Amino acid sequence: MTLAIFDLDNTLIAGDSDHLWGEYLCSQGMVDKSSFHAANEGFYADYQRGELDIEAYLAFALAPLAGRSLDSLTALQAGFIRDCIEPILLPAAAELIQSHRDRGDRILIITATNEFVTRPIAALLGIEELLGCAVEITDGVLTGRATGTLTYREGKVQRLTEWLAREEEVMDGAWFYSDSHNDLPLLEIVDNPVIVDPDDRLAQIGSERGWRQISLRD
Repeated sequence: MTLAIFDLDNTLIAGDSDHLWGEYLCSQGMVDKSSFHAANEGFYADYQRGELDIEAYLAFALAPLAGRSLDSLTALQAGFIRDCIEPILLPAAAELIQSHRDRGDRILIITATNEFVTRPIAALLGIEELLGCAVEITDGVLTGRATGTLTYREGKVQRLTEWLAREEEVMDGAWFYSDSHNDLPLLEIVDNPVIVDPDDRLAQIGSERGWRQISLRD
């Protein structure tokens, strides 16, 4: 069995679920639209430059959920999936996932977006195994805090290493698909790095290193 590891945002879907979630909260009146939108845009620009303070971002992104039960947020999650995620699903991504499944590969998503947002997306894609920024939940209520190793940049490698040990899994022949230069630490350690509709920086680095490049949007 070989691992097929996927980034999520702008790789398997044609957009960034973290950023879209922030905009969805604005549209639902759960936050002050003007100030929250401005901050959301600023954090997204930081991410694109590779300068994101992931702890500060998660504190910002999770604050509107603090004190709310998981049960009370089910309808909000469903609306987000319907309105924001289903329109940006990529048929070619589904075909790629199925091709690995047909080969008997073990499929894993690893994303810097928090698991509250991304677990329903992974389920929509038919993928059970997900590593994202973990959200602290106490007695069924979200605290508004992240917990554990954050799956951003080198944190993706650390969380994956922990997962490999726990699952008694190996990286031999592993694939990793990503669009972002933020994922270079993980791209550099897999046998089969594949860049997918990459940002400009990753496209240049991938070209220099001879990495395979594909598009799931054509």
